[in-house]
Amino acid sequence: MNLEGKVCLVTGGVRGIGAATALRLARAGADVAVQSRDAESEAARETKAAIEALGRRCISIAADMAVAADAARTVEETVAGLGGIDVLVHNAGAAAPGSVMTVSEEVWYHAFNVHVHAVFHLCRAAIPHMIPKKEGAIVLLGSSAGHRGVLGAAAYATVKGAIPQFTRVLAREMADHNIRVNCISPGVVRTRFQDMLTPAQVKNNLENRIPLHREGTPEEIAQVIEVLATNDFMTGSDVVIDGGLTMRIA
Repeated sequence: MNLEGKVCLVTGGVRGIGAATALRLARAGADVAVQSRDAESEAARETKAAIEALGRRCISIAADMAVAADAARTVEETVAGLGGIDVLVHNAGAAAPGSVMTVSEEVWYHAFNVHVHAVFHLCRAAIPHMIPKKEGAIVLLGSSAGHRGVLGAAAYATVKGAIPQFTRVLAREMADHNIRVNCISPGVVRTRFQDMLTPAQVKNNLENRIPLHREGTPEEIAQVIEVLATNDFMTGSDVVIDGGLTMRIA
């Protein structure tokens, strides 16, 4: 898919991986809708201004991906504001700390709402706008946590493990419509999400867990997301980009 003149929606699109992705897609010629919980925040205004500085249209949508109606509304506002939707990137997420025995029910269900149920509602809203065009791309954000047993993150690892399977199911269902569905599973990336880690955890990641001995950058993740959005022969894939983290056996 050539992104020139296409319309992309990026949820969680004003910081970190989301902002890097929105800017990269805009540089490739796309008009971009960016979703965040606060469309008037400084980050949202800066992202919108950066996209418009590239000569592309941008709308900023305030929505909570934990709310089903907001997920569907985000797609409809994208279509109304930019004239359609060709690429959907679901990047919005939330931390969900706790083991199976300690995680609260509120955190458990919120994790499913943001990471799994939002995907369901976003895709159900976006696909009817893609089918008539016989073209579309959906990129979902998984995580290396979904490939491993992760201490202290039972809810997060569980919901991220669901994303690759949903990707495969939807990719198979949409293949006849030439709508491609792929997943990317990042490892440790330098975003605000990692600010919750202690210095000892950061040190352990770099020295012992990640073979390349560094964190990834949002821009490196965005680079792969662009490939998944544009490569017309990729569908049903789960691309792990983690510096070698998940290949370790010790």
